[in-house]
Amino acid sequence: MNLKRYALSCALLCGVGSAVAAVPADQAARLQKDLTPLGGERAGNASGTIPAWSGGQTEAVAGPSLGDIPTGLFGNEKPLLRIDASNLEQHRDKLSDGTIALMKKYPTSFRIDVYPTHRTAAAPSWVYRNTAQNAASCQLADGAGPALKGCYGGTPFPIPQNGREAIWNWLLRLEPSTIDLGFKNIVVTPDGSRTLASRNDEAFQFPYYYADGNAEKWSGEYFMVRFSTTAPSFKVGESLVIRDSIDSKVTRQAWQYLVGQRRVRRAPTVGYDTPDFVASGANYFDEVCGFQGFPDRYEWKLVGKKEMYVPYNTNAFQGARVDDAFTGNHLNPDKLRWELHRVWEVEANVSADKRHAVPKRRFYLDEDTWMLTLMDGYDAKGNLWRTSQVPSFVVPKLPGVVMMPSAVYNLQAGTLSLVQLLNEENYKVAERKPEIYFTGDAVASDALR
Repeated sequence: MNLKRYALSCALLCGVGSAVAAVPADQAARLQKDLTPLGGERAGNASGTIPAWSGGQTEAVAGPSLGDIPTGLFGNEKPLLRIDASNLEQHRDKLSDGTIALMKKYPTSFRIDVYPTHRTAAAPSWVYRNTAQNAASCQLADGAGPALKGCYGGTPFPIPQNGREAIWNWLLRLEPSTIDLGFKNIVVTPDGSRTLASRNDEAFQFPYYYADGNAEKWSGEYFMVRFSTTAPSFKVGESLVIRDSIDSKVTRQAWQYLVGQRRVRRAPTVGYDTPDFVASGANYFDEVCGFQGFPDRYEWKLVGKKEMYVPYNTNAFQGARVDDAFTGNHLNPDKLRWELHRVWEVEANVSADKRHAVPKRRFYLDEDTWMLTLMDGYDAKGNLWRTSQVPSFVVPKLPGVVMMPSAVYNLQAGTLSLVQLLNEENYKVAERKPEIYFTGDAVASDALR
């Protein structure tokens, strides 16, 4: 990327629409100074354990791959530190409640291996330009209807002022505009045995990141998914389509095809705290991807930024065999890479006029990517109940850092639900599909052929 040209365009864009800017023009201009183009701090930390950002991982990586995921990335590195139940107190300040709980619950097997920190976050140059524009124009909207205005094709709020802005940064995170993949949902029971809940072929599409789009043309739909189940045998042929919007009046459109009924029906309960039938009900629908869906049931608080150990640059984990991805009741510490990164802590408390099975949550969002890395969920008495790990990995073809699977631990029941596990599957950045592909009518038409 031509840095002089980028700086010039950023300066011009940051001056546009300053009267309605999410942040003042002088703050937006920081995206070309002390902040990265997506809003992270360019500088490393004082101790040197977090390096300065130098542009991220944009070059292709030689070696083995899982589709477009280079699984040999940093494959020769060794852990700098191992943290388990025996030494967690020395590192408590950099661990989430959920990570600590897992160390205590599985003291002989659960640990985290901490590797050198690599700030691999990157994005196409047009995403950087759009993010600069968003800083000057993107706004939260109040009341029913679209939750945002003036946003497109980049981080909506690279300099967030509150928790609602931060969670929209996650929901509108950078993704390839279209992805084709295969995935498994696996449930681990308290005795450590594993069950395949479903195996699926899936297509994701993210209209918010169409390179040829803009805020005026964008419909407000930011997420579309369609998948077909191929295993186990009694679920073969089932299909689900989901479309999410920033508009509260059309929060989620969902259609389900059931082979036994040979028809497509609306699925209005696919969302929020409805048990996820794709994963045999072992997690809630809004725990897919760590957190998914409209954020209207919570009040959002931006607690601040801190340094934490989080699963990051987990390309090697994605390339592991399924049997090697697990140890007992949790992911295999030998395969899962953790690094020290600065994250935004966001607290969600259920609104007074709403309900949710998980009334309080804490989210940890990576400063460089806005990826959700960890989530802790608390019950009505304030006790830690659930914790999710959301491993991120590098896709140089994008270029960028994305995530999968979400590992949802029910600490009280002793179960683990692995949602969208890629191991031994495939992941490809694909050509854009017609949006009609993501409709109930298209599913019905294909099913009857």
